[in-house]
Amino acid sequence: MANNRHTIILMQTSQNRATRTFMDYASISQAMDGICALYEKKLKELNPAIRNLSYDIMDLYNFIDGLADMSALVYDSSIHAYLPHDRQWIKQRTFQHLKKLAH
Repeated sequence: MANNRHTIILMQTSQNRATRTFMDYASISQAMDGICALYEKKLKELNPAIRNLSYDIMDLYNFIDGLADMSALVYDSSIHAYLPHDRQWIKQRTFQHLKKLAH
């Protein structure tokens, strides 16, 4: 299955190079879950008193765009290498992922 491809999310939360980090996942869809979870964690930190937080796709896009850097490396077994994807690709994939979860 094409979706079960090892995915590494590279990110830098601020201009400080020390904030560079990565997260790796067994699939693209798990990676998109991870990005959503990261955003939800940030929302909870910013709004500790609110129990049920809700957000829309534009809020998530603003979070992704607000990071100093974010990209994805997705393993492609046909070439035995990781293919890089930019922030725009990540936004499209999170949208498709959330749309699938909503149905």
